[in-house]
Amino acid sequence: MRGKSGDNRDVAPGVRGLVTRRVDFPTREDDYVFSAASGTRCHATGWCSPPRCGGGAGVQATDATIAVPLDDLGLKLHPLRLCCPSADEQMRRSLERHGQLTAAAAFHDGERLQLVDGFKRLRAGRQLGWPHLRVRKLDFDEATATSVIGVLHEQRKLTELEEGWIVRTLCRDHALSQGAVARMLRRHKSWVSRRLLLVEGLDQTVQGDVRLGLLSPRSALAVAALPRGNQQRAADLIRARGMTTRQAETLVRRLRDLDTDQARDALLGDWPEAVPSSPAKTRSRAPLEQLLADVAILMRAGVRVEVHLLEATVDLRHAGVAREALADLAKLLDTIAGAIQRALTLAEKLDETMANA
Repeated sequence: MRGKSGDNRDVAPGVRGLVTRRVDFPTREDDYVFSAASGTRCHATGWCSPPRCGGGAGVQATDATIAVPLDDLGLKLHPLRLCCPSADEQMRRSLERHGQLTAAAAFHDGERLQLVDGFKRLRAGRQLGWPHLRVRKLDFDEATATSVIGVLHEQRKLTELEEGWIVRTLCRDHALSQGAVARMLRRHKSWVSRRLLLVEGLDQTVQGDVRLGLLSPRSALAVAALPRGNQQRAADLIRARGMTTRQAETLVRRLRDLDTDQARDALLGDWPEAVPSSPAKTRSRAPLEQLLADVAILMRAGVRVEVHLLEATVDLRHAGVAREALADLAKLLDTIAGAIQRALTLAEKLDETMANA
């Protein structure tokens, strides 16, 4: 069965319908342990993989997590992901405050464990001076591990460039046909072709700028529409002038309207100074406003979970990880209920004190 082009929900058999958001049960930092019971709350049941090309059976992750020294984790798949400094800082603060809530994921390539999911946790752990990370070992070969990255990040979708890097790796490094990659990723063959054309048509220097955070992925996508010989200069101009994505798209549209490289060079040389758009000034939420917003989110999510369970839309008989996630959710809800009760009791006492004052 072919997936719909561009539909990120087309994932491996056994995963569709069971891909969920992470459910992390917070623990104290001094309870940072590596027991099998504190495994990852991963995104898909049993970490089901896409079948290998040809429709083979999926493979499963081992149930236990292990403590792995940071230096023992390989970064072979790291070039397929972009780094975001703000996300890294958020992860560092989370690890510093709560410890590691979710296990990383890795496969063994015959020499060492190679990370599949958990690059931000690894970078943050190094900043904090941690000796180990908790890791769940996946029984994948390298090609399957590469293809499953998209499944593990379905909620926080990969950029088109990251998708293109995955496709290029499968096609070029693993010598798979576009049709085989389409079956492995549960995508239409035209989707695979578009992603491959994107990364192979985009200047390597421009891709390097994106990896370094000098150029946004969306601006790079705009630049990819230009002839390869004009891409680097256009990217340099976008970066030097601090153009927004919309300004970059305007530049590319003007360049594409020209017929010759000489005309494009002249336009790039005469392009007027662009004033970077100032970031929108938004009022930060007060603590009470943030609390109410978070309560609303939890209530909406809770209703959806209740509907799934009451209508039996998810078969939990062979979904070990889903059952584990639900058990952890129950613990988390008990913890939240206790915190709510303590807060309400304290508020009532304060009200009585004020009334008697």
